[in-house]
Amino acid sequence: MDWFGRAKVAFTHSPSPLALQRKDGAATDLLKVCEASTPTCQLNPLLFNGDLQTMWTAVKEDGPPIYYRRKIFDADHKTYTGTFTVDFAVDPHQDVDDSLPPRTAFFSEDEFAKIGSDDTRPMLIVLHGLSGGSYEVYLRHAIAPLVLEGGNWDVCVVNARGCAHSKMTSGVLFNARATWDVRQIVNWAKRTFPNRPLFGLGFSLGANIMTNYVGEEGANCPLKGAISVGNPFDLEVSNKALQRSLLGKQVYSRVMGANMKKLINTHKDAVLKHTNLNFDRIQKVTFLHEFDREVQTVTWGYPTENAYYRDASSSDAVLGIRVPFLAISALDDPIAVYDAIPFQEFTQNPYTVLLTTSLGGHLSWFEIGGGRWHARPICNFLKHMATEINLDAITPTANGEAPKTQFVTEFDPVRRKLQVLDN
Repeated sequence: MDWFGRAKVAFTHSPSPLALQRKDGAATDLLKVCEASTPTCQLNPLLFNGDLQTMWTAVKEDGPPIYYRRKIFDADHKTYTGTFTVDFAVDPHQDVDDSLPPRTAFFSEDEFAKIGSDDTRPMLIVLHGLSGGSYEVYLRHAIAPLVLEGGNWDVCVVNARGCAHSKMTSGVLFNARATWDVRQIVNWAKRTFPNRPLFGLGFSLGANIMTNYVGEEGANCPLKGAISVGNPFDLEVSNKALQRSLLGKQVYSRVMGANMKKLINTHKDAVLKHTNLNFDRIQKVTFLHEFDREVQTVTWGYPTENAYYRDASSSDAVLGIRVPFLAISALDDPIAVYDAIPFQEFTQNPYTVLLTTSLGGHLSWFEIGGGRWHARPICNFLKHMATEINLDAITPTANGEAPKTQFVTEFDPVRRKLQVLDN
């Protein structure tokens, strides 16, 4: 047990971290920025392990009062059709829309038509965890210092399809490698706010998606930096770990399976209209892996849920990242487990740094008094990058040379096994 809630903090990184230049011309590197952004991790000593930290999230907490305006986007991909919603953090408003989460209302057409800007304010694009949305408390804690208390950031949250009271308008559901919606929004933001530095942040399943996205984009990624929090990385390892323990299977996997089944039931009419899913079989689902077997394999054509997990995992994608990238993980996380963290991959890519804490649970990091520690390194890192680092001087070329090998080979870290064929 760590003494009185004081968690150990460690960094895993390349021997030659990405060189960075400060705006005043001084030299630094990605590791130094991450270290400077990370405060002491002092957590609530009564929540002294990952299970207690994680289960404490069930205790009702109001969280920071973040207000949103929602926009429905039409997907611009010929295969991944339908709509999805994006919630933009805005000033407090009095609008009430019972069809949306708390403090959320739709943009009017006139309001959204004027959203574009030539300003240079930094902008953050956020992905939430499994079955969640922009309303999640862990998410609001993380963005509150950026949009409240004089924060000068614009923040938007891309809701996974069907989540956060959004409608399903096609048979295309989200999955752990569903990078198409975040890609569309990043490209839209780049066009709409051409002078803004864009950053990405993902939590849990959203962290896996964000990691896959920046890995897939590689040197062409429009983001100036990204953060992954509580990423399960290797989904097959994480899922098998859930099934091995009593709490993992009977609490975490059961709760997540129930949440996903509830999500499908909420959209019953759309599921029956747009998909070939067996709705009655989904009603018999208990655990998360059973849901993935009935939904993800049927929707996408994976032969098994484990094939889906292997294909959707983001552990290899770490090697493809070519923007400054910070991953934050708790070593006692019972959902995004220790064994799934790709430590070696972080040592091979100078664009990446892995920050681990010995305590914290899954997206928890509860401090004495109810604060959430993860909000501080997230906001410190983003503010440091946006205000102190010369972002234009960052180049997508890894430090040093690739090691010599016996054979002429090429490793593609984001190659997918599943290919969606055009009809």
